[in-house]
Amino acid sequence: MAAATGDMPTYQIRAPTTALPQGVVMATSPGSLHSPQQLAQEATRKRELRLMKNREAARECRRKKKDYVKCLENRVAVLENQNKTLIEELKALKDLYCHKAE
Repeated sequence: MAAATGDMPTYQIRAPTTALPQGVVMATSPGSLHSPQQLAQEATRKRELRLMKNREAARECRRKKKDYVKCLENRVAVLENQNKTLIEELKALKDLYCHKAE
C-alpha cells in the first residue's frame, strides 16, 4: 500500500530476455523476410493448390452440366410423348366431329 506522502511507485524498463542469437529476427507476419528460394517454393505451392482447386471446380461443373443435360433430355422425351398423345387425341376428336357433321 502506498504511503500517504504522495510517493509513486517506480517502474523499470528492462531489455527483453529472449534466447535468440544476435541477428535473428522474430517475425510472425506473412510479409516477413524470406529467401528467394522460399518465395519461389511458396509461389509454386500456391499455384499447385490453385490448379488443384480449379480442376476440382471444373470436374464439378462438368458433372452438373451432365446432370442438367440429362434432365433436359428427360423433359424433351416427356414433352414429345405428351405431344404425340395430344395429336392422337385431336385426330380422334376431328374424326368424331366430321362423322357427326355428315
